[in-house]
Amino acid sequence: MSIESSPSPLNKAARIEAIIALIPAGRVVSYGQVADLAGLPGRARLVGKVLRETDKVLPWHRVLGAAGTISLPKGSPSFAEQTGRLQQEGVVV
Repeated sequence: MSIESSPSPLNKAARIEAIIALIPAGRVVSYGQVADLAGLPGRARLVGKVLRETDKVLPWHRVLGAAGTISLPKGSPSFAEQTGRLQQEGVVV
């Protein structure tokens, strides 16, 4: 009998944070791509949760929805901040 251990939530968060930290300026990835690269396929929502709850300084603004759009509510302060940060890096929004 084989028992497969799943990574703890802390390990999952650390893997997600590590991937996001590697996103270079001027580039964007989707939540799903981050999850895949962290070895957590299908866990795009977990990526969003980790970003909301982390206390680490990460380039969160480089993570977009699957359609390549900002996932924050249009017109919100966070939407404006993400748009501004991406434009400063030369990303067309």
